[in-house]
Amino acid sequence: MVKLELDQLVIRRMREDDVELVKALVKEGCEGTENRLILHILTRPLCLFILAILSSVLRCLVHSFILALAIPVFLLIVFLKITMPRATGVLGTSRPYWDYVGSSYRGAEEETLPNVFTRISGKTQVTKKPRRRMRPKDKEKETSTERIDPEREEAAGQVWVADCDGEIVGCVCRESEKRAGIRRICRVVVGCWYRREGLGRLLVQSLEQREGETAARRVYAHVPYPSKVGEAFFRKLGYQQLGEGADGEDEEKKLETPERGFLGFALTKVFYKDL
Repeated sequence: MVKLELDQLVIRRMREDDVELVKALVKEGCEGTENRLILHILTRPLCLFILAILSSVLRCLVHSFILALAIPVFLLIVFLKITMPRATGVLGTSRPYWDYVGSSYRGAEEETLPNVFTRISGKTQVTKKPRRRMRPKDKEKETSTERIDPEREEAAGQVWVADCDGEIVGCVCRESEKRAGIRRICRVVVGCWYRREGLGRLLVQSLEQREGETAARRVYAHVPYPSKVGEAFFRKLGYQQLGEGADGEDEEKKLETPERGFLGFALTKVFYKDL
């Protein structure tokens, strides 16, 4: 593990050979999110009421209290596993997982985000030449055969990675621009060995600074409903939860709604910040 010097990190656009590493990083950072969301839905009063009714009906058919209780719960879990988007709670969107990682690597060569910690520390950021990664031939063929058209690439948004001496230690992703002046952060992930060191804050604030320079006036972020850590993280960065304060007077905020799941239960909390 390399000691992180936040003011020396390079935050750059993801390249094609970074795709598999970023996918693994996201999978690690979001492990268990889907199961927590399913538990959140199963413990809602309305859902418990429906399960109780189904169990009562099955009790007359199977003549077993345990089976009558377990079958509806098992079937609902299977239904949620199939129907719940793989990205829900991580992205706050129902778009395919691949579209937010695999299609997002193209962009201006060596395009980077401004490192806000460099300005604070007064040091000069050192741009290091990226190290070449060796990959198996079969993986190269698999990547090269994937066709990504410009429309798909545009819809995928952007992925920015934190590069520490050639190692990817975190990433931040934003959706494609759908409304003028509005940006949406759809994923922030930090490697497990580099958490609680300010890397997540660096990624978000650097992205905010860049978007502010491109005439963005507001940034939205979706957080999984059961995630207290994610909620506290964005609140510390100055974000407010949608629905707090005088949100009813702002028509723009009404266009941003939480992701909904089974029976219309909210799966994400929406946070926003005016730049």
